Amino acid sequence: MSTAPPTTAALLQHFRPVFDRIAEQAVAREATRTLAHDAVGWLREARFGALRVPVAHGGFGASVEQLFDLLIELGTADSNLPQILRAHFGFIERLYAEIDPALHGPWLALAGQGVIFGNATTELGDNAIATLQTALTPDGEGWRLDGAKFYSTGTLYADWIAVTARQDEGPSPVVALVPADGAGVERVDDWQGFGQRLSASGTTRFADVAVQPGHVLHYPRNRPTPMTAFFQLVHLATLAGIARAIERDAADFVRPRKRTYSHGSATTPREDPVVQQVIGQLSATAFLAASAVRAVAAGLGEVDRLRADGAPVTEAVLIDVELRAAQAQVGIVDAVLGAATRMFDVGGASALQQDRRLDRHWRNARTLASHNPTIYKARMLGDCVLNGAQPQFYWSVGTKAAA
Repeated sequence: MSTAPPTTAALLQHFRPVFDRIAEQAVAREATRTLAHDAVGWLREARFGALRVPVAHGGFGASVEQLFDLLIELGTADSNLPQILRAHFGFIERLYAEIDPALHGPWLALAGQGVIFGNATTELGDNAIATLQTALTPDGEGWRLDGAKFYSTGTLYADWIAVTARQDEGPSPVVALVPADGAGVERVDDWQGFGQRLSASGTTRFADVAVQPGHVLHYPRNRPTPMTAFFQLVHLATLAGIARAIERDAADFVRPRKRTYSHGSATTPREDPVVQQVIGQLSATAFLAASAVRAVAAGLGEVDRLRADGAPVTEAVLIDVELRAAQAQVGIVDAVLGAATRMFDVGGASALQQDRRLDRHWRNARTLASHNPTIYKARMLGDCVLNGAQPQFYWSVGTKAAA
């Protein structure tokens, strides 16, 4: 294997056949709600999850910018797939950004071999904000893990699960890594959302699960981090992929059509200037969404290069990239949702046929847009602009005591 990181062209040449194969069955998987085990398997075989793993550990050594370019392409093929792998890539980035480098080796080696990491972070119920019920308790030299999680996206497809839990010895949560098929681990396909239906964002339960001492990773939650921007940007890259898919599917629908309206402006829809205008608007949205993702990815890439060079990553740099991610989110969400509705202006009732599943683009975009609600990000941006406020880097959900 070459010791040099690959070019973007080389990565695209390697992965595009896999993306094309995934796209061929995307509508069929959606129509039958067939979980994407085949698609994840093809990506695992191609070692897509090793993109950000250094060449020395068996990975591709790709840059942050290259990762997000490929996630946009994957999201164009099937928007479920980037979300399925969000926890995996987030775990790799967390190693770099927040975990002691001396502990990276075994996990990077696994990812380099094609292993996929899932997530078990969020809990349901009325816990107070920033508290967890899932807990590690001492067991000899190791630990025992007990608890239940929801929104554990991608975990049905994973080989290992990164579980956020409380540990009595420290004030901050820790990450416990457990094999997905280990004793006491139960993964349940009970995600009932109307969009991203194959993301496996359901329940994971842990009952007296053995955790080895070296499988508990500590990370700080009291200082600026690139991780919130990274996790948000995976959703935004997926939305940018959806925008491209909207442009593609709308154009594919229009090109062969012969039927038009008596009050249309041309003999065929593809020649109608009004229809051309709609396709042009969809194309512009796809371009703007991808451009915004790349702008944030460039900021994250700079953070990563500073870290790799041993240079300080200042608070100002991290605040800048966090604000970029929030600005991109607020701008992309409405634009892509609008495009997912506007695409139906290019045709009549035939565009509504269930076998086309064109509605999946709006449903999937709406589901992604509901994560880390945009209204709060817009408010935060306004507070920063007006009052010089600082962004909050660690988000959590739960009940909140009255002021």
